[in-house]
Amino acid sequence: MKKIKVTLKKSPINKIKKHKLTLKALGLIRIGRSRTYPDNDAIRGMINQIAYLVEVEEIKNENK
Repeated sequence: MKKIKVTLKKSPINKIKKHKLTLKALGLIRIGRSRTYPDNDAIRGMINQIAYLVEVEEIKNENK
């Protein structure tokens, strides 16, 4: 199963409220904070909405 690592790169100050709530739902509160999620359509949709604020890396699980 593939996973993706999402890192907050830009500040959400003065951004759209809906985008701030999406960041909060993903657990990205501080700049530089990273979280790992399963690669699915729901998470990809959230990331596409805030793509200008985050950096995404694909992680391939070689174990398990």
